[in-house]
Amino acid sequence: MHAAATHYNTLIMLDRTNTGPSQIRLAGGKCRNQPLERILKNDCWAHSVMMNPVSGAVRPLTVQTDTWCSSGQFFDNGMMVQTGGDFEGLRKIRTLKPCPPEGNCDWMELAEPLAKGRWYASNQLLQTGTRQIIVGGRNEPTYEFYPKRRAGEGAYYLSVLDGCCDNLYPFVFLLPNKLLFIFANKDSVSLNWETGKVVRKFPTIPGNPRNYPSAGSAVMLPVSYTTGFTRGEIMVCGGAANGASRTNNVGAACSNNCGRIVATAAAGGWAMENMPIRRCMGDMINMPNGEVLIINGAMNGFQGWGKASNAVLNPVNYNPNAAAGRRFAMWAKTGIPRVYHSTASLLADGRVIVAGSNTHQFYTYTGAFPTELRVEAFSPPYLGANYNAYRPAITGAPIALKYNQVFTMAFTVGVRRGAVTVYQNSAPFTTHSFSQGQRSLHLKTSVPVRAGAGWSMQVTAAPNNSLAPPAWYIFFCVQNGIPSKGKWIKQNN
Repeated sequence: MHAAATHYNTLIMLDRTNTGPSQIRLAGGKCRNQPLERILKNDCWAHSVMMNPVSGAVRPLTVQTDTWCSSGQFFDNGMMVQTGGDFEGLRKIRTLKPCPPEGNCDWMELAEPLAKGRWYASNQLLQTGTRQIIVGGRNEPTYEFYPKRRAGEGAYYLSVLDGCCDNLYPFVFLLPNKLLFIFANKDSVSLNWETGKVVRKFPTIPGNPRNYPSAGSAVMLPVSYTTGFTRGEIMVCGGAANGASRTNNVGAACSNNCGRIVATAAAGGWAMENMPIRRCMGDMINMPNGEVLIINGAMNGFQGWGKASNAVLNPVNYNPNAAAGRRFAMWAKTGIPRVYHSTASLLADGRVIVAGSNTHQFYTYTGAFPTELRVEAFSPPYLGANYNAYRPAITGAPIALKYNQVFTMAFTVGVRRGAVTVYQNSAPFTTHSFSQGQRSLHLKTSVPVRAGAGWSMQVTAAPNNSLAPPAWYIFFCVQNGIPSKGKWIKQNN
């Protein structure tokens, strides 16, 4: 249901606690005693794990309160801050400081509560790297901060989050101009989070609603040095048909369209285009080479228990820099449906870990769309053996960076061909078809020169913390569209 890749190349996975026994026991005979729990008040089963995506090993983690449909984000030191959930978890704040695969790190639950209950909210790391904004939630058209900016600070009303339906898990992005882009249902605004002022109301996106339970998805396209890092363009795709969730029209066809809008421009609207296949409950991932992967989902229905059909098995690739009409490409299909409660997480090795799918209230292992316990690794075509000679391998780069720092990246490659560039990708928290905190930067590089048996180039780090809030990022060296394995580098203030 929830997943995030750590800078130790592990995966945090979280389910909800009130589904009954999982198939993984807590370690050492440990049990969770929670008198407010609705299913197992003495619960000896794991509802969160740390996974090693190389070996496939999982280590049970312990959560104390219900994390159902919660939200999260990594802080600058790599600590996951995880907020909200359902029932006894509604106002909870949890932290997990990741550790190497052989470590024993685990969840901690803080005594401090959220100002409001946050169920189906979205989080975004802010410029300091030590504070995040928590936006929306069921019956909660407000936002708040953690940590609070001052003692006793509460929540703030935001009208775009209000009103009926299809506005949960809002799409939230920190823009290059320091503002927040916040999208709910069909409408969006830019918000000055420091003053609380709505700076701009954007045109309504054509077509259907896009947020939970209509289950579209969104990314901010890579922000590039070629435009001075000033252009912040949002892409929103798919979602359920108008009125499908309100009328329980489980057979309604999902949308096949996407909209792009330059959220940093003073004016302008949505530019629409069509995907090769209709999709709701998909996940959109910023890939190592500046392109976007759209994976998981269904062709009919909406998010909810038993509300989806016709799983979309083929991932689709989107190249934002290609000519209109040539941007989408269909890729090889899976044999495992991934519909409601699926996730997709980019790894440093360039694969995408796909997990989950549970359209049932409780664990259900028979019938249509059973609870899915298998985890897959999707290998995009750029990982094919036919590209091995052209794939760079990073051999030298710093462990940490400051803004505007010019640093040397060394790499080897069998055959030099075409342009070489660098992308910097964040580590988002993924749930319900949206990767919270996801961003990708296209960095300025010099022309590579020979350096011994390999190559060397100068790379200029991002200029400020609105582009790359302090955190751990994966840096990829990309030759002619073929990425290296990524290197985790800490972006400092």
